Amino acid sequence: MRFLISLGGALGLTVLALAGPAQAQSGFDRPGADYLRFDIRSGDPAVCAARCERDARCRAWSFSYPRTHSILAACRLKNSVPSRVEDNCCVSGVRGAGVIEPRGGPIEYSIDRTGGDYRHFDVPADPSGASCKTACEGEKRCRAWTYVRPGYIGPAARCYLKSRITRPRHKPCCISGVVR
Repeated sequence: MRFLISLGGALGLTVLALAGPAQAQSGFDRPGADYLRFDIRSGDPAVCAARCERDARCRAWSFSYPRTHSILAACRLKNSVPSRVEDNCCVSGVRGAGVIEPRGGPIEYSIDRTGGDYRHFDVPADPSGASCKTACEGEKRCRAWTYVRPGYIGPAARCYLKSRITRPRHKPCCISGVVR
């Protein structure tokens, strides 16, 4: 985030102060002030953030995950910075904010661990994939899990339990973790 501080007066100085990087907000929407909406086939919120950076009119953006398999993810660019509203459908940010998801710990955001599946089932939508993690922890055979957000492979969220640990791959559709 940048702040311009004008000292004005006879000196006419302007100082640029950096206050740390701006961050996108997962689990928040910014309704209103839309001037452009477009679909994102990859379903990656980083595409929305990058488009805002390249557009001089853009002040903020909201990315919506797909709601069903037939509807694509969407990006809405905004000509002002509306207040954020908590909503698991979305990731939003202001210009200068890249998409930063939590790293480290037992939950791997935007990670798919393909292969090793021994069972899968639909689960309620959950921005943390907690129900899938809990299901894996409850089965001795389960070593890892992948939660797929609704809309990427079907209208419902889906949990994949894995009997082996596979290589992590960056995919915005998914949340994964290793249990044992």
